[in-house]
Amino acid sequence: MKIIAIGRNYAEHAKELNNPVPSSPVIFLKPDTALLKNGDSFFIPEFSQQIEYEAELVIKISKEGKHIQEKFAHKYFEEITIGIDFTARDVQKNLKEKGLPWELAKAFDGSAPMGEFFPKSMFEDIQDIPFRLHKNGKEVQSGNSSQMIFTVHSLISFISTRFTLKKGDLIMTGTPAGVGPVQIGDKLEAYLDKELVLTTPIK
Repeated sequence: MKIIAIGRNYAEHAKELNNPVPSSPVIFLKPDTALLKNGDSFFIPEFSQQIEYEAELVIKISKEGKHIQEKFAHKYFEEITIGIDFTARDVQKNLKEKGLPWELAKAFDGSAPMGEFFPKSMFEDIQDIPFRLHKNGKEVQSGNSSQMIFTVHSLISFISTRFTLKKGDLIMTGTPAGVGPVQIGDKLEAYLDKELVLTTPIK
């Protein structure tokens, strides 16, 4: 199982971090050791002073495929949820300044909490799904998959031309504006439409 994450897939998020809006998908990987189950605590690592949350719609691949045409992409996933792409922003800033890859800031242990998965059939349109993130009971992020620069189906197609997609692979599809820091004692709660799907205490 691999976690394929998409950066800068919401224009307002790209702008809030002073990044250009991409003309093709920005992709990075997280290992399976980044996965954190719903309800498990996230422990702030000692190597960063600025860990930030990024709530994202997540697609679970249901069968193997490569070079998937966009019109057939809907056949390759059956479940969705919300995940959090924890980012060591201070580490990422240093890496970006040196032109280095992001993995040290994005792919560390526990950096990808995942919520409970729900059948995509519960939703009329995969590109019109609202989701939000609360920190300590207050809404801090609110987005809709309609705001994506690159749609779910186009992402599946594009990714499959570079990496063979296998059953159980997860695609984190990007975060809307509103990312911010976490501290010890915080609690994050993510909602897929009206369903609470993910709770992550910060320790």
